[in-house]
Amino acid sequence: MEVIQPVMPLIDITAPLSSQCAPWPGDTPVSVTHQLLIEDGESVNLSSLTMSLHSGTHVDAPWHFSDTGARLDDVDLSVYVGPAVVVDVRGHGLINAGLLNSNVTEWTPRVLLRTGSWTDRTIFPHSIPVLTPDAIDLLVAKKVILLGVDLPSVDAIDSKDLPNHNRLLSGGIHILESAWLEEAVPGSYELIALPLKISGVDASPVRAILRV
Repeated sequence: MEVIQPVMPLIDITAPLSSQCAPWPGDTPVSVTHQLLIEDGESVNLSSLTMSLHSGTHVDAPWHFSDTGARLDDVDLSVYVGPAVVVDVRGHGLINAGLLNSNVTEWTPRVLLRTGSWTDRTIFPHSIPVLTPDAIDLLVAKKVILLGVDLPSVDAIDSKDLPNHNRLLSGGIHILESAWLEEAVPGSYELIALPLKISGVDASPVRAILRV
């Protein structure tokens, strides 16, 4: 008799894309255009999408902030699939090594930080929590390969030199930004957050999910 394996629950940690999404100031906003509609007598519904590649939940390629860094299609896809841990760091403006050590239930190659500080995605935040250098050094020491945040950046909003982006890159850590972690209970999961196969670019939106 065949044994039917139970379906593992999925948690969608992707922020919805719509014209209501607040873009990074000065960046291209999300715009959906319905070019053809069946209700207008057309044979199909047909839509187009215009937006920045950093809209919604997305991954940064190293080339985004380093002219010598890898472009998205040169990044190993295995970075975006595998064991991950969601870490609750809500209520903290600075995320340091001590905070991470006291809240990580189990170290995995992918760490997702739930700050809870950007719940209204229609309004772009003026300030966000940031990691301290010792927190990034801890992630490197723990052999983390992907850091995910529920924020539009891993650096302060007004940062120009992007120290955290570059410190993560030097430690071999890739970046997932603007994840939606409100329904993700802290703990261990499998992450699947595959970027689109776009040649020669600096970022891509993803459909990010956690499997229990």
